Amino acid sequence: MAHRSGLMDAGDRVDIAMLIARIAQLADDGEVDDYLDCFTGDAAWELTDASGIGLEVQTRRGRAELEAGVRERRAQGMQGPGTHTKHDVSTVAVTVDGDRARASAYYRYYLDTHATPRLATMGRYDDEFVRAAEGWRLARRVISRS
Repeated sequence: MAHRSGLMDAGDRVDIAMLIARIAQLADDGEVDDYLDCFTGDAAWELTDASGIGLEVQTRRGRAELEAGVRERRAQGMQGPGTHTKHDVSTVAVTVDGDRARASAYYRYYLDTHATPRLATMGRYDDEFVRAAEGWRLARRVISRS
């Protein structure tokens, strides 16, 4: 049985890593509702250091605040279709504990990807996930430069 549990845990880690990738891709090129569907309804999105990207340090909680933040960043040309930006995520490490999980990953945020890409900032995502009926959802993301 322990072996089966390990396989299930490995599948959960893959699902979570793919969710992290999906969130990054949807931020750049996806629909707002598809992006928001990756989060729990009461999710928190915390930006602890905004140097280099023209945002203020902020915390957004719940779907309405997350949506307002996405729409503001899109209106500023920081993300979304046609903005020529890319979120690149790597070195994802996931730990699963039943119906909850944690992950940390490094990110790089590029501008001008239609010409000569320019690295605007890089840092770390520290994420918390919960298993929902639809699958894993992001419950909290802390974005830092460390």
